[in-house]
Amino acid sequence: MGFGQAIKSCFSKYVTFSGRAARSEFWYFALFTFIGTIAISLIERLTFGISLVASGLLEGMFSLVTFLPSISVSVRRLHDLDRSGWWWWLWLIPIVGWIVLIIWMATKGTEGQNSRGSDPLDDDYDSPNDDGELYKSSIPSVSRKDEINN
Repeated sequence: MGFGQAIKSCFSKYVTFSGRAARSEFWYFALFTFIGTIAISLIERLTFGISLVASGLLEGMFSLVTFLPSISVSVRRLHDLDRSGWWWWLWLIPIVGWIVLIIWMATKGTEGQNSRGSDPLDDDYDSPNDDGELYKSSIPSVSRKDEINN
């Protein structure tokens, strides 16, 4: 999975906590949020200076936009390791929890099907279900022909 595809996937599944996420999806999204935060912070500093009132507004909005996708891709990454998403709460334990989670996030996921779903690296992972819809996102979608008929 490439950088752009990982970003698109994370935002399209921003409230999907089921299923699995490949290492590349998780790490590319982490890179995107890191670079995005730094870029927005620099833009704010150059635009608004060191004003305490205006500083941090855009950065805060970016953090809000990426908050749920970051959690959901982390939970799906843990599912790829066949671990419960509740392990995400290890982030609250300073240093030890962070190290454990970073090691887990860098570890190769289980190959093939596991108890959390099919392998995200399989070619059939993005294939449509019986209804012709992709099952990788829990966000409801309306087809264009339904909108035209109404």
